[in-house]
Amino acid sequence: MKLEPSNQQPSNHTIPRFMSAFRTELRSLIRLAGPLAAAQAGTQVMGLVDLAVVGRLGARELGAAGLGNAIFFTISILGVGIVFGVDPMISHAFGGGDPVRARHVLWQGVWLAIGVTVALTIPLLFAPMLFPLFGVERSLQPMAIQFLLVRTAGLAPFLLFIVARAYLQAQHVTRPMVMAMLIGNVFNLVADVVLVFGWGPFPRMGVAGAALSTDLGAVLQLAIAVWAVTSIHLPPHDAGVLHHARWPEIRQAIRLGFPIGGQLAAEVGVFALVGLLAGHLGAIDLAAHQLVLGFVSLTFTISVGVASAGSVRVGLAVGARDQARTRTAGFAAVIGGIGFMLAGATIFALFPRAVARLLTNQETVIAAAVPIFLVAAVFQLSDGLQAIGAGVLRGAGDTVFPLAANLVGHWLVGFPIALYLGFHRKMGIVGLWWGLCAGLTAVAILLLFRFNRLSKTAIVPITRRA
Repeated sequence: MKLEPSNQQPSNHTIPRFMSAFRTELRSLIRLAGPLAAAQAGTQVMGLVDLAVVGRLGARELGAAGLGNAIFFTISILGVGIVFGVDPMISHAFGGGDPVRARHVLWQGVWLAIGVTVALTIPLLFAPMLFPLFGVERSLQPMAIQFLLVRTAGLAPFLLFIVARAYLQAQHVTRPMVMAMLIGNVFNLVADVVLVFGWGPFPRMGVAGAALSTDLGAVLQLAIAVWAVTSIHLPPHDAGVLHHARWPEIRQAIRLGFPIGGQLAAEVGVFALVGLLAGHLGAIDLAAHQLVLGFVSLTFTISVGVASAGSVRVGLAVGARDQARTRTAGFAAVIGGIGFMLAGATIFALFPRAVARLLTNQETVIAAAVPIFLVAAVFQLSDGLQAIGAGVLRGAGDTVFPLAANLVGHWLVGFPIALYLGFHRKMGIVGLWWGLCAGLTAVAILLLFRFNRLSKTAIVPITRRA
């Protein structure tokens, strides 16, 4: 449906009405974004706790665990993106007043997550073959392989939790996700200490213990999310039809999700490749890179929470055929995200040593991490805005443009600059991070320009597209 041009002249009440609608949307976004950011951060906190515990074993163990974790997410992020394809389908269904179809899409997401897990397990098992190709120190490889192989076992509950979370957040049911985050992280902390260092009947597992504790925490989080989903009652319907796998819906989710996976892989891939190059520079630079990346990923999860909230709010507005609210919801997410990321930038710029000490007591690693933190402080705003831009476009059902923007920004702009500064100009790991900064900035500009243009016209809901 296209919007009809208005013949009415602008009144003096237009701006007050817009500001009132914007404030209302911003409040709704913040109420949703807070729990979503906390739930999203919970996954990242697990990774940080793993690094914090392993970091007490030494710089090599810290670098190996971080490298194994980076490889896991580089490959699994494609699966995350694919299952993200159900997000706009669910929110558009709820926005259009069809909760039964939303539950049906949830089940298609479950089947999709299982299929993606099977498909990605093979490259995860063969990924260690890449280590020698990038000159990663031989002493780091066995521990990184141990971490990666154990972590692969947690892929299925990880993806299934994302599907359940998409269904819950579309209804603004956020308390179970916060509970899952809190309980899962407390469990992970205790299990990390027990399994990494050994205690009582539990042997000392080292870096593999950190991976196992995260897998078990993911299973616990999934159980809580499933309980929350089954507690939501639906109008009378044919339950058997909902549970059956239907290829047309799964194919539609893949069409939406595969570009999201490509977009996420383009971004995570460039960070992982920089990590491999950092491994070529030595164990200290690699450990510093992984340490800073852990904190940057934590602040990034806050913007991902805002992006998820923005995706839901935009998706509900699109499903309700409300073009004005679609635009307002998107820009409310942008404004809300700016404040969060500026706070992270301030902490990184003013307290880099204090932040680094939260993960390690190795002075050489801390010294190498300080200049990287300063670069990270510069690109916090760009990092947040590109995540939010992708989120609001996902809510609108536009997933192809963010893929193109990430390929251009990260691989045609950011990565060449990283290579030039890091190796040609001999700036080392700091030069590599300045290249990442340039790529994130380019992506943010492209995505915000796209949403501004797209939201000026009516957007057809996915459930009504041919």
